[in-house]
Amino acid sequence: MSCAAVDLGASSGRVILGRVGGGELTTTEVARFDNKPIRVPRGADDDRLHWDILRLYADVLAGLRRASELGPLDGIGIDSWAVDYGLLDAGGELLGNPIHYRDARTDGVLDQVRAELGARRIYATTGIQFMQINTLIQLVAARDSPALASARRLLLIPDLLCYWLTGEFGAEVTNASTTQLLDVGQRRWARELIRDAGIDEALLPRLREPGETIGVLAGSARDQLGGHATPVVAVGSHDTASAIVAVPATGTRFGYISCGTWSLVGLELAAPVLSEASRAANFTNELGVDGTTRYLRNVMGLWLLQESLRTWQSRGQQPEVVELLSGAAEAAPFRSLIDPDDPRFLAPGDMPARIAEVCRETGQPVPADRYQLVRCILESLALAYRRTLRTACELADREVDVLHIVGGGSRNELLCRWTADACGIPVVAGPVEATALGNLLVQARAVGAAGVGDLTAMRALVAATQDVHEYRPGGDIPAWDAAARRWSAIFER
Repeated sequence: MSCAAVDLGASSGRVILGRVGGGELTTTEVARFDNKPIRVPRGADDDRLHWDILRLYADVLAGLRRASELGPLDGIGIDSWAVDYGLLDAGGELLGNPIHYRDARTDGVLDQVRAELGARRIYATTGIQFMQINTLIQLVAARDSPALASARRLLLIPDLLCYWLTGEFGAEVTNASTTQLLDVGQRRWARELIRDAGIDEALLPRLREPGETIGVLAGSARDQLGGHATPVVAVGSHDTASAIVAVPATGTRFGYISCGTWSLVGLELAAPVLSEASRAANFTNELGVDGTTRYLRNVMGLWLLQESLRTWQSRGQQPEVVELLSGAAEAAPFRSLIDPDDPRFLAPGDMPARIAEVCRETGQPVPADRYQLVRCILESLALAYRRTLRTACELADREVDVLHIVGGGSRNELLCRWTADACGIPVVAGPVEATALGNLLVQARAVGAAGVGDLTAMRALVAATQDVHEYRPGGDIPAWDAAARRWSAIFER
């Protein structure tokens, strides 16, 4: 089958054409485009950070046109980042550009929601870690806004784009589970919690499972894509859900990191972990494909490096990533460490200055150059991965023999090597295009491709057809253990 995967990340989007079935799994990138937020003034001293969703939709259509020009498509699937949404009026029209999860409107609202609804109650129902970016927190922050008062429908980003392609409303369950509005044990909306939060439950559409056909191309989208009634399939529309489908694992004793702007570190389980200890550790239970649970914790990820690069570039400096990594490898180890999840690192801005501030506050040397700063970021990420993976195993009563790193971060050899050393187990890096591959596999199964009947078969096909690299622990393990103890003493909360 020939399918098109639309994969939208927090900084860029792609359209990937794939051929799936009969032992074949190949991909061709037919379009890539930026995804840059826009600051819109709301007054002299205030602004909002928005997604440019209309331009994204235009880029998606242009990419799908290129894919369809290479031959008829058997399916289309869309995945994206989580938690953000568009609001529609009674006529189905978008009321405004979706607000970015990094916007400051949610500052301070997380504590308000925990006080109003009860942290234990929220977690026992939704199983989702507490973050100020969650949809629940965003909606409480917007309770008195004119847009929410006028809205009749709320659609998460992939569901909004699928609605524009097909005219069909719905909410795919893997992405819906990230909102903190879903009863994770029942796989349905947590309606009582939603009402008690002061949110109109009528805003939320019918839930879909991955693999359901949403509809076929309709209206102007069908006209622009050659007039074909191509099926649009609900894939694991949270990008991490699709990425975990394409982890080339055998058996169940594996951990994973979906590594990009964010790093999602965790385990695949048969059921959620809703214990008080899990809540206290701020772990999340997101739903996965084929009834699985993604038990994980968000770590800030390569956003720290990406934002540092943007800062340097804004000053007229153009450091090459290869050069930065080479210099970081030669810099003094464990000189300065940070907690990647420090809330100060969430918003766009001068990341090197923020890292320097944390180092001064904690009595550590401030990185003296770019190489030391990059080493600080990558060593701190490896230590955060170690803590998160070990805590997940303890809370879920699970042992792992191997850690899979998928996504763009799997190309960062230095990070992969240091993660193997820090965690003390082999790291298998790749595939880079795990999200697109998982997207393609789920929709190919839905439209009848052979050899992709379940997750085991899908992962076997990935392992047989994609490039991966293994990194075994081989560095100074006692030094990593000592650094982990020091890191915990400084930053554990």
